[in-house]
Amino acid sequence: MTDRVVLAYSGGLDTSVAIGWIAERTGAEVIAVAVDVGQGGEDLEVIRQRALDCGAVEAYVADARDEFAQEYCMPALRANGLYLDRYPLVSALSRPVIVKHLVRAARQFDAQIVSHGCTGKGNDQVRFEVGITSLAPDLKCLAPVRDLALTRDKAIGYAEQHNLPIATTKRNPFSIDQNVWGRAIETGFLEDIWNGPTKDVYSYTDDPTFPPVADEVVLTFDQGIPVAIDGVAVTPLQAIQEMNRRAGAQGVGRIDIVEDRLVGIKSREIYEAPGAMALIAAHQELENVTVEREQARFKRGVEQRWAELVYDGMWFSPLKKSLDVFIDDTQRYVSGEVRMVLHGGRATVTGRRSDASLYDFNLATYDEGDSFDQSNAKGFIEIYGLTAKLSAARDAKFGNGVDLSAPANLQADG
Repeated sequence: MTDRVVLAYSGGLDTSVAIGWIAERTGAEVIAVAVDVGQGGEDLEVIRQRALDCGAVEAYVADARDEFAQEYCMPALRANGLYLDRYPLVSALSRPVIVKHLVRAARQFDAQIVSHGCTGKGNDQVRFEVGITSLAPDLKCLAPVRDLALTRDKAIGYAEQHNLPIATTKRNPFSIDQNVWGRAIETGFLEDIWNGPTKDVYSYTDDPTFPPVADEVVLTFDQGIPVAIDGVAVTPLQAIQEMNRRAGAQGVGRIDIVEDRLVGIKSREIYEAPGAMALIAAHQELENVTVEREQARFKRGVEQRWAELVYDGMWFSPLKKSLDVFIDDTQRYVSGEVRMVLHGGRATVTGRRSDASLYDFNLATYDEGDSFDQSNAKGFIEIYGLTAKLSAARDAKFGNGVDLSAPANLQADG
């Protein structure tokens, strides 16, 4: 029986050429799998036909936009998922849903190998291969760019030699990956980290320097999930798309960062994620209102570890699943409304309300109606500071107290 390879297929030059390249060098039949996660561009049916025209024996296409939004973006939102506290995991989130469809296709078409178009320098090779082996340990992985020496120049030459139906072989100055959660841009002149991004880098966001009139939006959440915008019910996908449009028009969500890749390289990346960043800001503020203090403090550490795991390709790992259980529990009361003003690159919260709020006006107010018994504060402070007081006394006893003498170069005021 002839071996079969399932190839993650984008419809572009590299993966189109990879169909024939893999077949020639391995003798295997290639099944192309295209997964729509909201990246835009060509119709899936056009991509499917191109794969067949390039030599694929089968072409599997999947509209996974709702699945991606609900099962991957929403968990990231509830986790306030930001790698290095800034990157909303745009590409990292899309890889596990693509992997899921690759493995499903491998089972459906009886393939033994799954292939992707990643290089040997990036994070995505790890995300794909660890994800594949986590779901199907028996499958092998193949990376033609890395394993079969399919360079860009070879790809162009191969496409011309075989008259492949590819729209263009002109090299884009940037490497771009995008989906409904955001857009990632790298390489080209951006690799000089002193160079500022030019206007043509951006697509999801308008220049925040000259913004339109400020846009006020009210987001309604139910257990950490956005369910309405300005009172109009939305699905997770619709929520992201609408906030991409409105926050993007105000230039919200532009990120320029030098980040630590899993493979040990520091990489300069430009991201634009208007919907993701606006939704995360609103969600964080609603959590401030509804999540108990100690739970919230602990969750911040969980969020960081969660983001690192997802960035590092560990979506299907035991630890990630365990952290999901904790995060799910924290969202029980994260329901209510957040009002935001979008303007000039900023998403600013101006109001919040929730039936599950832990904010008590009568406890917080300094005006009439204050129900906080201030006489309790003195005893609380004495007990709270007792260990520090005892430690300070011991330090003084052994001559290790804080030196409170004035520095020699300072004079006391007359």
